Amino acid sequence: MLALIAAVGFGAVVPSAAMAQGVKSIRGADVAEQELQVGNFRQLPDQAPIDREYVQQPPLIPHKVEGYEVSINFNKCMDCHAWSRYKDSGATKVSLTHFKDRDGGELSNISPRRYFCMQCHVSQTDAKPLVGNRFQRAEGLR
Repeated sequence: MLALIAAVGFGAVVPSAAMAQGVKSIRGADVAEQELQVGNFRQLPDQAPIDREYVQQPPLIPHKVEGYEVSINFNKCMDCHAWSRYKDSGATKVSLTHFKDRDGGELSNISPRRYFCMQCHVSQTDAKPLVGNRFQRAEGLR
C-alpha cells in the first residue's frame, strides 16, 4: 500500500517537472511551444484520395472534418461512407474489416471497436513536421 501511495505521489510530481523543461523530440531537439498550440494550422482543402505509405496503413482523410459529429449516437462519416450511400456520394466505402468482431465473426453493422473513425483515420493539415525524418515508402507500394 505504501508503494502505491509513493508511486501516485511521485507520478503527480513528474509531469509538472517535465512541463517545466519544455517539449523535446525523441532525438532531443527542442520543439517550439507555439508550434504545438491548437489553431496554428489549418486543415487542407478537399483532395483526391491520398496514397498509402505502408502496408495496413489506415487511409488518410482527404477532406475537412471540422465539426463532424462522431458520437455514440451518430457518425457523420457514415453519411457518405456507408455501404448504402458510398455510390451516391462518390466516397470510398467502409472496409469489410470494419464489420468483424474481435473474434473475426461477421457483423451486419460496423463493429463498435471500429465505429470511431478518427481513432485511426486522420485528416491532413498544413502543420510543419516537428522533427525531420528519412522515412521511405514501403517497397511494395512504390
